[in-house]
Amino acid sequence: MSHHSSSKPPSSQRRKIMMGIVAGAAGAAMALPGLAMAQQFPTAKINTTKLAITDTEVTVGQLHSATGTMAISETGSIQAERLAIDQINSMGGILGRKIKIIQEDGASDWPTFAEKAKKLLENDHVAAVFGCWTSASRKAVLPVFEKDNGLLYYPTFYEGLEQSKNVFYTGQEATQQVLAGLNWVAKEKKAKTFFLIGSDYIWPRTSNKIARKHIENVLKGSVVGEEYYPLGNTQFGSLINKIKLKKPDVIFADVVGGSNVAFYKQLKAAGVTAKTQNLLTISVTEDEMLGIGGENVEGFYASMKYFQSLDNPNNKKFVAEFKAKFGANSVIGDVTQAAYLGPWLWKAAVEKAGSFDVDKVVAASPGLELKTAPEGYVKVHANHHLWSKTRIGEAQKDGQFKVIYESDLIEPNPFPKGYQ
Repeated sequence: MSHHSSSKPPSSQRRKIMMGIVAGAAGAAMALPGLAMAQQFPTAKINTTKLAITDTEVTVGQLHSATGTMAISETGSIQAERLAIDQINSMGGILGRKIKIIQEDGASDWPTFAEKAKKLLENDHVAAVFGCWTSASRKAVLPVFEKDNGLLYYPTFYEGLEQSKNVFYTGQEATQQVLAGLNWVAKEKKAKTFFLIGSDYIWPRTSNKIARKHIENVLKGSVVGEEYYPLGNTQFGSLINKIKLKKPDVIFADVVGGSNVAFYKQLKAAGVTAKTQNLLTISVTEDEMLGIGGENVEGFYASMKYFQSLDNPNNKKFVAEFKAKFGANSVIGDVTQAAYLGPWLWKAAVEKAGSFDVDKVVAASPGLELKTAPEGYVKVHANHHLWSKTRIGEAQKDGQFKVIYESDLIEPNPFPKGYQ
């Protein structure tokens, strides 16, 4: 699907491009395949719903928190989407049109996300939006996308229990990330008692609800504590005292954003380290590790579908390209990689549909495969989520993760029976 594949278009497409080149030999050589492609797909035909598309350009939106407590987590998504779009543009764009980006800042504030989504869809008429991170921001924009029939590519692992015609979820839903992670820790660490800790909003609360049901009903273990703290909270002293008192086999953590820095530093300061305590997080990626410091997380485990250290040719290429663009010290976490998939999946669907019309792009999406995904391979399910693997990473002092377990491909199941 992406530029990593053999870079030769299929022969029929090659023939069309060649014909286009011959037909337009007078034009600038570089622009020709794009021009030929654009002539083959006239704007009136591929855009029947008044989206911001010209003969040479297609406009998309980016809607993430560039400021506020979530910026630590969302900056990587902004970068990855830009990298994908730059790469697609360097290959000639989509249907002969270069992608232009309008970026808006949700500023870690849910009403702001809704307002900016409305602007992008109703004023800017963007063909697609790559955006949101927290479930709170996604829930805030969802009614806007459904009312205006917009198209959102959402990159974060999330709680599931949602499916929308207007959203593609390129991260994992809870059963893929939570259940596989808990199964691993129960088996490998003989874990029976769990302490659940999250930030106080929908994703951690729902993920922990699913975790609790799995721990109690399937693993036959017990939850010895469950606590929530506001986004941005930095005081975890009393919580850490409770953990020391309960001595759980596993701390199961879904604290998000900047709070992670305080949480892990305070754990270490209180002597709660991997030497004596298992901790499994579903919310700390390499992006958060930059702020926390690897020495404060070392030996703890994360359940994710992607780690920067994944050893496959797709990923080696992706990591090199990302660092070339954003600096040798930049890191890539799970959500960053999932954000990178968004533009490529959109491109594949538009090309399959031969149209930018949202309904046609949506209809063309189920069954699409991305064999060039840095995580290895993904496939779009009819429920708009992706088939993917779950991996367990062990946090290293240098801020990276060592992959110590990998599942088979897991079918996405956003509405798991018995977990609601």
